[in-house]
Amino acid sequence: MRRPRRATADRPFIVIWEATQACPLACLHCRASARPDRDPQELTSAEAVDLMGQVAEFGRPAPLFVITGGDPFQRPDLTTLVRRGTELGLAVSVSPSGTPTLTRQALRDLRDAGARAISLSLDAADAAAHDGFRGVPGVYELTRRAWDDAASLGLRVQINTTVTRDTVDELPRIAARVREHGAMLWSVFFLVPTGRGRALSSLDAAETEDVLNILYDLGETVPVKTTEAHHFRRVCLQRAVLARRGVPAAEALGLGPLYRRLRRRLDELGLTGLPRRPRRPPLQVSAGNGFVFVSHRGQVHPSGFLPVPAGDVRRERLVDIYREAPLFTALRDPGLLRGRCGACEFRTVCGGSRARAYAVTGDVHAEEPACGYQPGSFPYPDDLAEVLSPAGA
Repeated sequence: MRRPRRATADRPFIVIWEATQACPLACLHCRASARPDRDPQELTSAEAVDLMGQVAEFGRPAPLFVITGGDPFQRPDLTTLVRRGTELGLAVSVSPSGTPTLTRQALRDLRDAGARAISLSLDAADAAAHDGFRGVPGVYELTRRAWDDAASLGLRVQINTTVTRDTVDELPRIAARVREHGAMLWSVFFLVPTGRGRALSSLDAAETEDVLNILYDLGETVPVKTTEAHHFRRVCLQRAVLARRGVPAAEALGLGPLYRRLRRRLDELGLTGLPRRPRRPPLQVSAGNGFVFVSHRGQVHPSGFLPVPAGDVRRERLVDIYREAPLFTALRDPGLLRGRCGACEFRTVCGGSRARAYAVTGDVHAEEPACGYQPGSFPYPDDLAEVLSPAGA
């Protein structure tokens, strides 16, 4: 387990800014329910620079700063804002959409302005399925080209993949693409039913468990992380104990048919039995606890998937909202978790997706709906006590 070097109650590890909700795509899962045109109430250029100044107020090194959307390239001032953020001492990354604005020259301009990295979305391993998920033909090819262009320009690339019941079987082939083309990170997003994503079919708790264990299996092949699946941290700790004891994970954890199906596909694609790469331990960051999201209108949320505002950067300083807003301080208190999350021995390292709990139940402290773990059921509690200690985790 990795923890941020500085206390997450004092400063976030990462700040995400939704620069605009404008986007020409019609992605089936879109959190923002993006629209074709820019909102006249989105932050102006001057207000955006002020926001970045507020992020810098957290001190050096500043939190990571990611400009997302919508499609950030729908803002004509994007390159200028990247340059100003860099001048303020921020490590700026951009998360563009796969649209015709995503050209090699545009990526070069971002790099020259100081951008460190970009993230690109890949939800299927072929054009037909990916473009169908994104709602517009040609997106797959634009994304593939941008991946190559960014790498050749020296920009680091993160690949984002959204998992639903309809896309889960694409994961092995996407993993193969990530290994083949190279990426600093593959971030697997587990669907939160918010925005347009409410119309999609999520994995159930048992299926989620199967996929999390597949991602663990891939951890020595590709650099993988999860988003809105905080119980991946639990899985990593469980698997470490089982590996040390030489106990087969599929049997000990009762993994199901989805795990076996995906594992066979990994074997067929040659993604198992490869020379090992260093495993990337999961980072202990979650909504309001190391993570903060600022909307296109300046409202501050614990996460982009948790649409509960805690303040507004047009009226308050981000530092004060993050440190003092009741919603943020409550999310940092594991003692407020309810149900199985509140009783779980992993609650201080996991805590579940507060966004999914809110989307499903309306309660940010409710138990994680996509987790089927029964507290206290892991068969090696003494080993867990060791790995859950600050030194072990």
